[in-house]
Amino acid sequence: MAVPKQKKSKSRTRMRRAHSDKINLVKIVECPHCGEYTKPHHVCPNCGFYKDREVISQEED
Repeated sequence: MAVPKQKKSKSRTRMRRAHSDKINLVKIVECPHCGEYTKPHHVCPNCGFYKDREVISQEED
């Protein structure tokens, strides 16, 4: 059975675990058509455009 020769300090243990504590921030970009903020590579929910092309038609009721 493997047994460590030396105790791992709190510092080394915390350094090893530090990468999982990072906060993942949501990226947002401005829609080139309407100026509303949206996720990158997604259809704009406000105007329905994606890469200067209307994907979802906005019909008025």
